[in-house]
Parts: sequence; C-alpha cells; structure tokens
Amino acid sequence: MTGTLTAPTPRGGRIRYHRVLFHVTATLVALLFLAPIAWVVLASFRQATDSLKPPLPPWPTDGFTADSYVRLQEFGQSILHYTGNSAFVAIGTAVLTIIVSVLAGYGFSRYRFPLKGLVFVLILSTIMIPFQSILTPLFLLLAKMGLQNKLIGLVLIYTTLQLPFSVFMMRNAFDAVPKEIEEAARIDGMKGIAMLTKVMIPLVKPGIVTVGLFAFLNAWNEFLAALVLLTDQDKFTLPVLMTAVRYGRFGSVDWGAVQAGVMVMMIPCLILFLILQRSYIRGLTAGAVK
Repeated sequence: MTGTLTAPTPRGGRIRYHRVLFHVTATLVALLFLAPIAWVVLASFRQATDSLKPPLPPWPTDGFTADSYVRLQEFGQSILHYTGNSAFVAIGTAVLTIIVSVLAGYGFSRYRFPLKGLVFVLILSTIMIPFQSILTPLFLLLAKMGLQNKLIGLVLIYTTLQLPFSVFMMRNAFDAVPKEIEEAARIDGMKGIAMLTKVMIPLVKPGIVTVGLFAFLNAWNEFLAALVLLTDQDKFTLPVLMTAVRYGRFGSVDWGAVQAGVMVMMIPCLILFLILQRSYIRGLTAGAVK
C-alpha cells in the first residue's frame, strides 16, 4: 500500500545518532579554536581607558573604537613599514626555499651520486640541532659577511632552517611521480631543466605549495632570530615590533595596541592558508605517507 510510513530501523537510528554526535562535536571543537580569534578581535577595539587593563573581559565596556589601530600606526615608522619588512622576509624565504628544495629534492630522487644516502641523512639530522644553540655562530657569520642587521641576512638564516624539512618533502614528492612519465618525456625530447620545469614541477605542485606555505608562516612569525640579528628599529619585523609597542607610559602594557598588532599579523596567514589549503593538505599528506 502506497503512502504508508515505516518505522526507522535500529541501524538507521544509530547512523543518525552518530551523525548528530559528530556534528555537535565538530561544532564544539570549531568554537574552541575560534574563541581566541574572537577574543583578539574584540580586545583590539577597546577604548583607550580599557586598553591599559588586562583584556578581561575582552569586549569593550564603553563601546567600540579603532584607537588601538591608530596608536599602532603612529608607532615608529608606521605599521605598514614593518608589515613590508615582514613581507619581504617571509616572501624571500618562501621563494628561496622553494628554489633550493625543488632542485635538491629532484636531485636526491632521480640522480645517483656517491654517498647519496649519507648526505641526505646528514641534511635531515640538522633538524635535531636546537636553533638557539647555533644562534651565536650565525650572528658572527653574518657579521663577517656584512649581512648582520640586514633583512637579506635574516632571509638566508630562515631559508637555512627550512631546508632540511623542505628537501625531505620535495624528495618524497618527486619519488611519488612514476618514472614512466619521465621516460616518455625523454622520448619526446625533454631533458635537463626543461624536464624539471615543464614535466615534473606541475606534477609536484601540491608539495611546492606545502613547502612554500611552511616557509612563509615560519618566517612571518619567527621572533628570536629577528630580535637578535636586527638592531635598527626601522628594520624590525612585526613580531619584534610587538615587544616594543606593548609598553605604554610608566611601563604599563598597552593591551589594545598589542591585540591590534596580533590582528595585523594574523590576517595574512589566515587568508593565505584558506586560499592554499587544498594544495597544502594534498602535499602534506603525500609527503608524510611516502
């Protein structure tokens, strides 16, 4: 008989129960991760009278205002100048890391040379060296080269720190490409740099995005090396700027300016990750599984 309603089976009820439980749990986890972001946004719009108090509660008690962003803009060379410094360092680190790691990863994946395995292990072993333990030698080395207190010196340091992980990722990415594709391209006349740029690089693009995104985010947020290697205030990056802008009169902490600076630092990272998240996840899982 058509049009009659049937009672849901126990299995169907369990499936709906697990689905509801999954969505509720996912929502709670999402709110847990979004809470600090909402906290920063609200605290950055507090009144000047509230900005010198700890951000508890974070919401403005006397209304919203952009005074914290104005104070941040008026500090030193302006926030745009320091954002440009951070962008130069982060983009330069990402580009240089991609170039070196792609060439090195392709070489380790496709070429044979003496002590290949040992050299690769030595490169990976540098990850175990604490960065703080080599900071003084790096400072002296940059001073000898005339690159201390220069943004390009900071780019070289960050690139060096990113290369072990990046070379590992790119070698795994190239290993995942079937060699038959490369052999077919050689039959068509491809070789050398043309083989790498026209055939191999498009196939490992998710790995390149992963390497570049890691390098950019780490260089954008790194604090210790920039604090030690940069001495002129006009060359500060955003993390170092936050240590200078946080102090108000008589040593009080300007919480409003600090939260505004955190917002400025956070927005480019969020935008970049949201744009590249698909390629980033594909590249990360491919390198990890391999």
